[in-house]
Amino acid sequence: MVKVYCVGHDYTYELMELLKLFFPAEELQYINEGQALLEGSYIMTRVNIASGILRTEVEISIDGQKGKGDEECNIANESSLVIRKKSKQLLKRVLLKLLMNVNGIALPWGILTGIRPTKIVHELLENGYDDHDILQILQNEYLIAFDKANLLLTVARTEHTFVYPINESLISLYISIPFCPTRCVYCSFPSNPMKQWGHLMADYVDALCRELSMTAEYVKQQNKTIETIYIGGGTPTTLTLEGFTRIFDVLESAYDLRQLKELTVEAGRPDTIDLDKLMLLKSRGVTRLSINPQTMNDCTLVEIGRSHTVEDLKRAFYLAREAGFDNINMDLIVGLPGEDEAMVVNTMEELKKLQPENLTVHTLAIKRASQLKEKSHAYVLKEEETIVKMLEITQTYAKEMGLKPYYMYRQKHMLGHMENIGYCRAGYEGIYNIQIMEEKQTILAFGAGAVSKMVYPRENRLERVPNVKNLEHYLQRVEEMVERKRAYF
Repeated sequence: MVKVYCVGHDYTYELMELLKLFFPAEELQYINEGQALLEGSYIMTRVNIASGILRTEVEISIDGQKGKGDEECNIANESSLVIRKKSKQLLKRVLLKLLMNVNGIALPWGILTGIRPTKIVHELLENGYDDHDILQILQNEYLIAFDKANLLLTVARTEHTFVYPINESLISLYISIPFCPTRCVYCSFPSNPMKQWGHLMADYVDALCRELSMTAEYVKQQNKTIETIYIGGGTPTTLTLEGFTRIFDVLESAYDLRQLKELTVEAGRPDTIDLDKLMLLKSRGVTRLSINPQTMNDCTLVEIGRSHTVEDLKRAFYLAREAGFDNINMDLIVGLPGEDEAMVVNTMEELKKLQPENLTVHTLAIKRASQLKEKSHAYVLKEEETIVKMLEITQTYAKEMGLKPYYMYRQKHMLGHMENIGYCRAGYEGIYNIQIMEEKQTILAFGAGAVSKMVYPRENRLERVPNVKNLEHYLQRVEEMVERKRAYF
């Protein structure tokens, strides 16, 4: 047990997010009040402000290894918000330096524990900083390794032209189809296996179309323009031709789509794709398709709960090309149970033959709602060093395929504390992906488990407006989901 003392501050959450990268959460005890009894293993953190000087101090003793550190800065005439931000940053920086010395663990993302690190770079760009200064700030103030700092800058530079200047009249739509053929072991999304829930598909499409139609009235009243639409899941291609037709009919009749730049459909499972369905999607204006193998190794597909083969995946990809799709994304996951570096090489060799326009590389994250978390004892997961090597393999192949990083994000509980990166050919950037990550555009979300993000740029504020996750509850309460959105308009 490691006792964590917080003196002169209440930054327990921020410290916890950083400390759990070094210690299992159950080994930490946070103490905010009372006299510090410095014995055994402990971490003493202290914040003091006097005469316009902010000073942070950290003292640690872990299994007999001790260390002390401090930092201070001038905060005279700063607002309380800025002082609080600087206090957290200084405290985390001192703590991280000591822990890396004691534990011998290097964190390439430094003190950053949030999932959208590019936001820092966007703010610096908007404030007029040049590339050299931005790289220095990322390395010196956030302790980010140079390669990660350079990745952040590269991605943010690409994103910036799509996000700024902010146009408040533009919004995007997300449409959730929460059905899947089977549930993958790593999945934590709202997803209902067809075997148990497929009988509700038609009723779900009815409810979804009502939500779309009723919300359209408020979109028109606010003079909003639809920039992108993303149909995700689950696996949207579990829908029948009739289901897709109904949804597209509602979209085209209820919304003004004349300025639509991108319409994406996730066709994640090849066992849900046929030529008729692909031709329908193409004829209804779908511009971007996502066919997601996760791996190109058959043994791993069985391990993670997928009911298709690598050959099925290739067949679906070539069918999409036959249907006229020239913008295809493919997702893969690094760190899947049982995979080694040679298997990642095999996956990348197969994808290189297919030459998709987009490649999204995810690092496996162990989410609470996944089977992988529930049965973690049954899986052997990779160490950080192996994950890093696997990501380097994907990065090398992406470059060989002419793909450059254009968006990225991080998740909690990721193996190796790494990142997810979207690569693309020039001109094939996924606009929706950029907007959902940077949170500078309102995204209205429809369907069970969907979460709308209402953005108020002038106030630098974002409000999450969730729909209910349970499928049956959604069917019964769809009018309430519309009312939730209306209240924020």
